[in-house]
Amino acid sequence: MTNKEFQKEVHQYIPGGAHTYSKGDDQFSENAPAAISHGSGAWVWDLEGNKFLDCSMGLTSVSLGHAYQPVIDEVYKEMLKGVNFQRPSYIELEMAKTFLDLVPQHDMVKFAKNGSTVTTAAIKLARAHTGRKLVAIPYDHPFYSYDDWFIGQTLCNKGVPNEIIELTVTFKSCDIDSLIQLFEKYPNQIAAVITEPEKPHCGNSCNCSKPVGQFLQEAIALTQKNGAIFILDEMVTGFKTDLPGSMSKFNLYPDLATWGKGIANGFSFCALTGKREIMELGGIQNEGQEKVFLISTTHGAETHALRAGIKTIEIFKKENLIEHIRQTAIFVKQACEQMIGEFGLSDYIEIQGNNWILGFVYKNKNKEVDSAYRTYFMQEMIKQNVLFQTAFVPCLSHQKTELDYFLNAFKNCLSAYKNAIENGVETLLIGKAAKPVFRKIL
Repeated sequence: MTNKEFQKEVHQYIPGGAHTYSKGDDQFSENAPAAISHGSGAWVWDLEGNKFLDCSMGLTSVSLGHAYQPVIDEVYKEMLKGVNFQRPSYIELEMAKTFLDLVPQHDMVKFAKNGSTVTTAAIKLARAHTGRKLVAIPYDHPFYSYDDWFIGQTLCNKGVPNEIIELTVTFKSCDIDSLIQLFEKYPNQIAAVITEPEKPHCGNSCNCSKPVGQFLQEAIALTQKNGAIFILDEMVTGFKTDLPGSMSKFNLYPDLATWGKGIANGFSFCALTGKREIMELGGIQNEGQEKVFLISTTHGAETHALRAGIKTIEIFKKENLIEHIRQTAIFVKQACEQMIGEFGLSDYIEIQGNNWILGFVYKNKNKEVDSAYRTYFMQEMIKQNVLFQTAFVPCLSHQKTELDYFLNAFKNCLSAYKNAIENGVETLLIGKAAKPVFRKIL
């Protein structure tokens, strides 16, 4: 099957053509591969056998490399024993101890298959613990869950009742005054504050009034002082900013934390961790206490995914992988910025982030952020056989060969981009510009 054939047929069977909107056709340039056949290390192949360097590594979920053999070997051995049973598998306790060893601030853990499940479970626990209804989220962060409590506050809120939308209130991220004002507006009504700890722009491009670590410390203290639960969403930052994440990097003590993406090298494994007095609400040993139906998923603790997580943790420790991520991000950023300067494009291409993820911002002739120009650079990188969604997420398999390949392609595309700035992108862009995932109209 060719890329075009796949693209034409898949939308007849799957709404959106993929099971994550970020993988949809409208998120890429017209010449992007329609589907991936297989991957190895930092490389992937499309249906026609074309080989591409992967830059975002499964939407940041692949932290070691595609089909990373040491993980695959352990997963295979575990699968030979069976993957799902009528009672808990022995490996559930092994993984619980292994994961909580990374998170000494927390006492208990619950597993699931996706991030939305654990963030929603955290919200439920917060409401059960506090007896309150409202949830506070930053309005300028992109995604926490596909469930109604979050989606209701996005542009894509069709199908979410207003009664549910009104239960979520917003504040400005990294702005402690904004959060203070929210607690003053809704006294004794907010059950939880949930936020991602860091974003790519928290590096050199951050315009916050105080360092992100200081904000998080103050936000946790403020939330707990007001009787609410603070939930740290480490879905993206986990196993990238530190091991296990920003929680250890900034010595934070949130009430609950959620984890996923790269913690099992692409296998479906997410986790909710928290303090015992909160997490035990979802238990069954406190007889006489009202039960909280927390997370109950048949596939939440499949043995092979847990084994992938255990092996990934082992490799992170052995390879000092956090340092590799840091050094790789710093190297790529410095090299790209130097080339951007040499081409006289510093006013038109900005690199956000510093030492764990890089986000590239593309601007037009008027120095305005422009999706058409972003899509054009994506298009030109794909021509160079680099699958680039304008983000670079370092993983263990991004070694010298891969980095040289990326930087060579990046340099080649700068010449084309300079031409687009001078002459316009309209005649150069094949197809339509990529669109935001969260938009009101298709």
